[in-house]
Amino acid sequence: MNVPAAARVSAERLVVAATMGPTVHDVHAWRFKVVSGLIEVHADPDRFRPKNDPAGRGLHLSSGAALVNLRLAAAQLGHEAVVRLLPDAGRPSVLASVRLAGRHRVSREERLLYAATLRPFRGDPSAAGACPPSPVVDELAGEARLEGAALRRLPPAPHSAGQRAVLTTRGDSPAEWLRAGQALQRLLLSTVARSLTASFGYEALDVPGVEEVTEPGETPQVLLEITQAGDAPTPAAGRWTGRTTAARAAARAACPAVP
Repeated sequence: MNVPAAARVSAERLVVAATMGPTVHDVHAWRFKVVSGLIEVHADPDRFRPKNDPAGRGLHLSSGAALVNLRLAAAQLGHEAVVRLLPDAGRPSVLASVRLAGRHRVSREERLLYAATLRPFRGDPSAAGACPPSPVVDELAGEARLEGAALRRLPPAPHSAGQRAVLTTRGDSPAEWLRAGQALQRLLLSTVARSLTASFGYEALDVPGVEEVTEPGETPQVLLEITQAGDAPTPAAGRWTGRTTAARAAARAACPAVP
């Protein structure tokens, strides 16, 4: 079925904007495809095939991050993006589909996060850095919950200047990897918007202290260290409290129940 010209132009603009934003890998392991009424996210394993990741967990995490960029780009253009993860069991390479469902009033938070996609990530913790204030870490945990994940603080570690935390999901399936990737991207953009530094690693299972902070049924997905530069102003907590109906709707659209 042919896609109307106006809809295709709008979708292609979103694809370009989403591709320009930073993701959790330097290599884009995914590709967007504009089809009738949808934008599909396809896995591209030929571009990201690490020997130690035969199940494609890293590919799903990276693709989840790209989904956040796409959703934020849609919001800037006034579109509500409805996301379905793994929408077609017969086509496992289709990781997600995005439908532009109608008009959307962009929130201040979405503007700030989208602006962060135009800035590079600061991924190297400063030796002179410090832990961000506790209320700020609490708000970052709230950002993770909007994507269906949890951010659990870890005890301080030797030679660690910042706040260590683990990003977890309920389960360890490809759908949960996609959710973890969305949560990770949202957290990274949130730290950029707050002039914080965040580094991360995917090997979180064997980190000391993880079992003590996670709940039964939670799977550690990503280990993070969040740092405030020594000369940076203290981020103001409460910047994004009192979420709008549009923001809550965007959160529900990000992780809908898949029939």
